[in-house]
Amino acid sequence: MPEPARATSSGPGRVLIAVYGVFALSATARALVQIATKFHEAPLAFLLSLVAGVVYILATIGLNGRGPGARRLAWAAVGFELAGVLIVGTLTVLDAADFPDDTVWSVYGRGYGFVPLVLPFIGLWWLRHTRAR
Repeated sequence: MPEPARATSSGPGRVLIAVYGVFALSATARALVQIATKFHEAPLAFLLSLVAGVVYILATIGLNGRGPGARRLAWAAVGFELAGVLIVGTLTVLDAADFPDDTVWSVYGRGYGFVPLVLPFIGLWWLRHTRAR
């Protein structure tokens, strides 16, 4: 009989969820302040930061939830996060002029100690590690 999936919110998953929660709050708050106060300076960068914040919120909810729906949400959010940080990171390295202000994912999350680059790899590993066997 196959072993059921383990809760992603158990053990080290709690730390992962906490980190995602901090990023959800910080990225979303930063983006909302930037959009409210200086949107005209770098609309693309600020909107991308808001997208990142929403993705972190969804990842936090998915990782903290139980059941297959929460797990699917976590996979989708963390996968999107990885694609986003790689795409935005590469674009900001290749053409910094299009990004007059940093996003959460600029230069692969340099402004956040590259945690945005490492976090989705850890998240995907944890989802795989806790899957049904």
